[in-house]
Amino acid sequence: MQIIQHRRALHQIPELDRDLPETLAYLRKVLTPLGCTLSSPIPGALCAFFDFGRADAIAFRSDADALPIQENTGLPFASRHPGKMHACGHDAHMAMVLDLAQWLAEQTALPHNVLLLFQPAEETTGGAKDLCQSGVFEAHHVRCVFGMHLWPDLPAGVIASRKKELMSRSCEVSVTVTGKSSHIAKAEEGRDALAAGVAFYRRAVALEQSLPPEVFRLLKFGRMDSGTVRNAVSGKTLLLGSLRAFQDEVFFALRDGLVQIGQAVAEETGCQVTVHTNDGYPAVWNPEDLYDQVRACGVAFQELEKPVMISEDFSWYQRHLPGLFFFLGCGPAPALHADNFTHKGAAARNPNAPSQPPFSCWVPLSLQLPQVPPGGHAALPVEVLQVLEQGVAGDHQFGQNLLVVAVLEDES
Repeated sequence: MQIIQHRRALHQIPELDRDLPETLAYLRKVLTPLGCTLSSPIPGALCAFFDFGRADAIAFRSDADALPIQENTGLPFASRHPGKMHACGHDAHMAMVLDLAQWLAEQTALPHNVLLLFQPAEETTGGAKDLCQSGVFEAHHVRCVFGMHLWPDLPAGVIASRKKELMSRSCEVSVTVTGKSSHIAKAEEGRDALAAGVAFYRRAVALEQSLPPEVFRLLKFGRMDSGTVRNAVSGKTLLLGSLRAFQDEVFFALRDGLVQIGQAVAEETGCQVTVHTNDGYPAVWNPEDLYDQVRACGVAFQELEKPVMISEDFSWYQRHLPGLFFFLGCGPAPALHADNFTHKGAAARNPNAPSQPPFSCWVPLSLQLPQVPPGGHAALPVEVLQVLEQGVAGDHQFGQNLLVVAVLEDES
């Protein structure tokens, strides 16, 4: 099966950030014969445009970069690149979009043109933002974009999403407190950076807890380093944490609040307090109207009760044009970014076709679908899912035809 071959071939050649020569060569080798127009709007990216002579297009995105991790899966198709691994499922994402490309090449007419995006630097600096700024969406009159991610926390075959908040905006928080060290017998001659750091931490926790419980957010610190020996006042404290939220106003209120706490602690203790935060990615926020229209088409997926406090640069696309993001369960499986992360097909089978082997298929929802029980579990072992929308009009209104690709694999 080609889709499995694609995934396993790509799994063996993981590359980092925007330096993806082998990955891009493989993608080009598969896409070139399919009659699409290939382009590289930014370094490390590859776009495939399928022109059906329509006025507008829809887009599907796959991330393409890997992680600086030494693989420990024991798979026969494990990474051939020491210290690099597809530990976040991007190999499977690419295989799914390649399968979509091969399906598109067989079509003679569709209501929309289709743009496929293979994007670098999701794990590092956010290649999605650069693609948005490249003009590729405007050049191809793209109306909306879809993306998905394998998700070990969901059972294999469960499609899941939610309207509005899905994945958080995040930034790293680094607090440096500089005081003056002295022997504890002469503590009055010093400025205690440890005490100042503790004061900062307590006030930061109180700031986060002051928000209403229905406001999704997170402010946690995971590391605190201070001092050198037990009998000396600490001259320096380093406090490292993470800030996550969904609404920009909540995010900036908490970030600005940390700066104000730092200023107050500095005035009270005489220490110098520096609060540094990076930009991070915006929140992945599924627009309600687009989400409702997809559900109305009959796509069976589970609606998550609450969002996840993990970030994804797909959010940059959603700030540029309408877009929806989904999770596809591949659990039970090791965590994303683990050195033993892999995934297998679900054990369930279509009861109407018990002998049906794993396969990759595009199913028009207006026709007979494999049985999907309530709750969003697919009736076949599903490794990867993607949705192809077939009826955008007006403000991204959906027609009744939707195509779903299910990439099915059983490695057991």
